[in-house]
Amino acid sequence: MREVVTRSDMPSPSLPFSAGMRANGFVFTSGQVGTDPRSGQVAGPDVASQTRQAIDNLRAVLEAGGSSLDRLVKTTVFLADIRLFEAMNAVYRELIPEPRPGRSTVEARLARPELLVEIEGIGVVN
Repeated sequence: MREVVTRSDMPSPSLPFSAGMRANGFVFTSGQVGTDPRSGQVAGPDVASQTRQAIDNLRAVLEAGGSSLDRLVKTTVFLADIRLFEAMNAVYRELIPEPRPGRSTVEARLARPELLVEIEGIGVVN
């Protein structure tokens, strides 16, 4: 059984995807970028600010689906420039609790040029 996960603090995505899906005891999130869900504005011009906001957005989707950051089992981080890895990783280390999930980090062109990071995750449901 699959169930769409939605967030009450933002409208449904205008693109053809869900913020998350709950299935078989897990929440699978779509990639979360560093934009404020209320204003739609990018959190800042640097990867640290955007990573902080992306993780906050990830947390909100996980919680809406019955999971949380401390129940993450896998994340994938997409960086617009792999040279931003250390700055992103410092914020990630600060905000993602131990034991940290498995993670892949790849360089990728993101949907908009001002976006520097996107993070998706899989979390266990309560």
